[in-house]
Amino acid sequence: MELLEFAVEKALELGADYAEARFEEKTGTHLAMKNGSPEGLSILADRGIGVRVLVDGGMGFASTNVLTKESISEAVKKAVKLAKAASQVRNEPIRFSEENFHRVSYKVKMKKDIRDVSPEEKLELLRKIEEEVKATGVNVPMRYLMYSDELWKKEIVTSEGAYVKSKIPRVSVVYNLVVFENGQMEQAPFVQRAFSGGFELLERDEPWNWAVKDVKALKRLIAEGRKPPEGKVDLVISPEVAGIAVHESVGHPYEADRIFGREAAQAGESFVKPDMLGERIGSEVVTVIDDPTIPNSWGFYLYDDEGVKARPRYLIRDGIINEFLTNREYAYKLGQHSNAAARAINYNREPIVRMANTYLAPGDYSFEELIEDIKLGVYMVSFNEWNIDDRRYQQRYIGREAYLIENGEIKHPVKRPILEITTRALWSSVDAVGKEVEFYPGTCGKGEPGQGVPVWMGGAHARLRNILLRY
Repeated sequence: MELLEFAVEKALELGADYAEARFEEKTGTHLAMKNGSPEGLSILADRGIGVRVLVDGGMGFASTNVLTKESISEAVKKAVKLAKAASQVRNEPIRFSEENFHRVSYKVKMKKDIRDVSPEEKLELLRKIEEEVKATGVNVPMRYLMYSDELWKKEIVTSEGAYVKSKIPRVSVVYNLVVFENGQMEQAPFVQRAFSGGFELLERDEPWNWAVKDVKALKRLIAEGRKPPEGKVDLVISPEVAGIAVHESVGHPYEADRIFGREAAQAGESFVKPDMLGERIGSEVVTVIDDPTIPNSWGFYLYDDEGVKARPRYLIRDGIINEFLTNREYAYKLGQHSNAAARAINYNREPIVRMANTYLAPGDYSFEELIEDIKLGVYMVSFNEWNIDDRRYQQRYIGREAYLIENGEIKHPVKRPILEITTRALWSSVDAVGKEVEFYPGTCGKGEPGQGVPVWMGGAHARLRNILLRY
């Protein structure tokens, strides 16, 4: 706290119009197992302070992992120098939106503290996955398993009176399983189960059951899988497939920095323009929400890295583009308040506009009601591959586990159905959404230098009518 206040005061002394200082400390453990053999244990220990300033409409950022006043003073001088240089070449000055700030401290509680769980017990969780997969009798010649936990401690101080202190533990298991049967191979590549909270969340989630379900489905796909129907059919997508679709075709193009062109040379552009707020992009049953405040979510936070209080962001409401993801800079451009989308992955990265937990909001249909009147269609449960263009408009999803739907019933597996569609056509074709919501974790990449932040993707099942499938 004292060093952060020192950094902010030093920046103001050197001529900054605005200053923020952010301390982050990460500690944790990472374990891996390959084909039943432990691959080693790594320990994470990282901390430092990042400083960001505005001077005459230019922004500068610098960081240090040496926590002395001398080192922090040098980082502040560097940030101010960079901001002054930036102000000379900008076409228009950076301005921040007016916000209400708080002095607050919050933390995610752990029933089973990750720091109290021995490496042997963490490894035992991976052994449980290994044993359960082998017990299926399915030939899985390649089994790569990973466990990780991290405790993220953060403090933020700004020149406008914000003070936010947080402590968020995160736990994760990843498995990569290859099934080989009858001379054919199928793979469940790097499937993750992950939460914000204690070790008990993984135990409760029972990742071994997810792994068993995957290998059994892949064996059945090899044994019974057939070519999917081609041409225009109805398609039901699972929460997992809906999740990747909302993340890639709604979340990313609705990031305001991407809309205004900052991301063009780094992570891509957007088909969305600022004047498209209020425009219809999907059917009236489509609502897409990005919500950082979901308890125990992988992308959880209550205040962003600019000190703004988080809330659910309704990116699409009843098929209408409702709001973009903004930080204070782009909220000012839009004449709005920030909706707290400023995130940095570590002390040595600047906060930029990011997603958190993006999902297709639930509707009124049971799964049985979604499929009961489908004469010919496909149920896509999971995907192995996705592609989307630079502007987030043309996209393709290739199914991993998928089934034929015939006369309202789920039939045999189908191999690699391919959905190629535009964003507008995708969301306009949805005529019904299920009642139950599920989430799937991921790491969202963006920025230069890169920043991979934890996110959840998901939602409810959705039915798409008269969709062109390929094989």
